[in-house]
Amino acid sequence: MHAWQWQKLKGIDRLILREARLQAHYAVQWLARAARAYVAPRPDDGHTSLGWDDKLPGFVAQPLPRGRVLGLSMATLALHLSDDPGKASARSIRLGGHRDADICAWLGEEFAACSLDARALDAPLPYQLPDHPLGHGAAYTMAGLGEAMAELVAWYANANGILGEARRRIVARGIAAPPVRCWPHHFDLDSLIALAPAPRTVGLGFSPGDEYYEQPYFYVSAHPPPDVTTLPALPSVGHWHAHQFAAAVAIADRLMAAADPPAATQAFVQAAADILIGRS
Repeated sequence: MHAWQWQKLKGIDRLILREARLQAHYAVQWLARAARAYVAPRPDDGHTSLGWDDKLPGFVAQPLPRGRVLGLSMATLALHLSDDPGKASARSIRLGGHRDADICAWLGEEFAACSLDARALDAPLPYQLPDHPLGHGAAYTMAGLGEAMAELVAWYANANGILGEARRRIVARGIAAPPVRCWPHHFDLDSLIALAPAPRTVGLGFSPGDEYYEQPYFYVSAHPPPDVTTLPALPSVGHWHAHQFAAAVAIADRLMAAADPPAATQAFVQAAADILIGRS
């Protein structure tokens, strides 16, 4: 019995899903900005990492001062600032029709009311986001993106469940594995496992799509990068990726074509993790 339930995927036009993904990627930066402004920094930048919340559904920033919680509902592309982002709150803003400057002003007023310095939100991001009109002052829009946002929600919810279960399986073997978190730079979910000898790591992850694959995909990465041509074969939904990073990868097209997508995804992640964690 799973503690989570696989959400059915419809299969959305790739270009529309890409647009939804990019708008959501820009939107979650407000969670990261708030954490960077008001949460004590951590060496791994973990204070800006995000947790998945099925109640929103969407992402939640690390707890903020004054007991505030900032979350992004991806289904509606709305920010919620409250004691519980899963509850209806007057302190919310739908991003559609608003520019980043508008959102910064709204958040600044909300945080100023909590005696926090609104100017801290103005700090530039320490990384580049994919190019998009939003980065040049355009407004967010949900027009024509409702189904695509719902598809993204399903992918992230499924990935959070699959990766969380794989992580628990690894922990049960006596291997320390951190909780699955979203990293706003790449907008991926990941649990990065440190192994001996350092700096050897294996990452269990999910990406909604990027410059490598223009569709969602699961990955199990390894560093230092192994010669993937020497590694065992993966389940049929997966393949070894070697360009710029070494990882086992299973793209959405193959997973959705499987007779049992959740079982195929779970088997892929577990097989890839066993290969990469167990290699000498």
